[in-house]
Amino acid sequence: MFSRPEATTPSLASRDGVVSRASPLRFAGAPASVPGRIQYGFVGRACSTDNVKGQDWYQADEVAEEYEDVRFSGGGELIDRREKEAVLSALGPMEEGHRVLEVACGTGRFTTMLADQGAEIVGLDISREMLEQGREKAAESGLSDRVEFVRGDASRLPFPDDHFDTVVAMRFFHLMDDPVPFARELRRVSADQVFFDTFNSRSLRTLYTWLLPMGSRLYSERQVVDMLRAADLTLAGEEHDFVLPYGFYRELPGPVARPFRLLDELAGNTVPGDYVASVSYWDARVSADGDGD
Repeated sequence: MFSRPEATTPSLASRDGVVSRASPLRFAGAPASVPGRIQYGFVGRACSTDNVKGQDWYQADEVAEEYEDVRFSGGGELIDRREKEAVLSALGPMEEGHRVLEVACGTGRFTTMLADQGAEIVGLDISREMLEQGREKAAESGLSDRVEFVRGDASRLPFPDDHFDTVVAMRFFHLMDDPVPFARELRRVSADQVFFDTFNSRSLRTLYTWLLPMGSRLYSERQVVDMLRAADLTLAGEEHDFVLPYGFYRELPGPVARPFRLLDELAGNTVPGDYVASVSYWDARVSADGDGD
C-alpha cells in the first residue's frame, strides 16, 4: 500500500460523491471498499473533455461489461498479448515501488499487470463503469493494495509535477482532436518516462476508421514527433506492428487468426511492412534540459 502527499487542488461535486472545496484530498492507496475513502479527481461537469471522442459511449454499462470480451477474445487475444508485451518491454524490470500512472486505464488490463510486476500504480479514467471493472479485476487478482483507481480528467491530472516515474497511455491518443495539451499534462506529472501508442495514417486502418462509433484519430510519424517536441519530450524508442489492423483480427476465431498473425509479423519485419504498420508504440522521456529536440 502506498500514500501520497495531500493535494491542494479541490475536487468538484458530482451526484455520486462530493468532496467539499475546503476538504484536502489525500492520494492514498486504500482499496475502494474501505469506508470513508475519499474519491479524488475532477469529475462530472468539471471535466474539460470536449476534446475527447467517445466519452459518453465508454461510460455505458454494457460497453464496459463487454469491453474485453468484444476486443480481446478469439483473434483479439493476439492484440492483447502484443500490447502487453510492448508495455512490459518499454518499462523493463521495475524496482519495487516504481510509481506508475496509467491514463485511460479502462478495465485495468495494464494496471493490474503492472501492479503484479511490482509497480505502485494509479489507474485513471473518465468512465466510472470501466473503473468498476478494473477494481473487480484487481480484487480478483489480490492486487487491490497496490492499485488505486481514480475517476478523473486527463487534461487536468490531480497530481503534483514529476509525481510518477512512468506514465502509460494506451488506446488514448486516437480519441484526441487536439493531443498536444494532453501530452503536456502527461509529461508534467512524469519524472522520466511517457509510453503510449497511436494508430497510423498510412495503414489499412484508414479503410474502416470512419465506421467506428466515435471515429479515430490517425497519426503520421511527423505528427507524433511534433507532439513530443511541443510537450518537451524526447523520443527514446519506437516500434511499429500490425500490417493487418486490429479490426481484422477481432473478426476471426483464435485458431484462424494465428496463421495470419505469423504472416503479419514476417511482413512487419520488412521495411515496407514497417512503413504501413497500423499501430506504433512510442517510448518518450522527459527532456533533461526542457527541450524536446
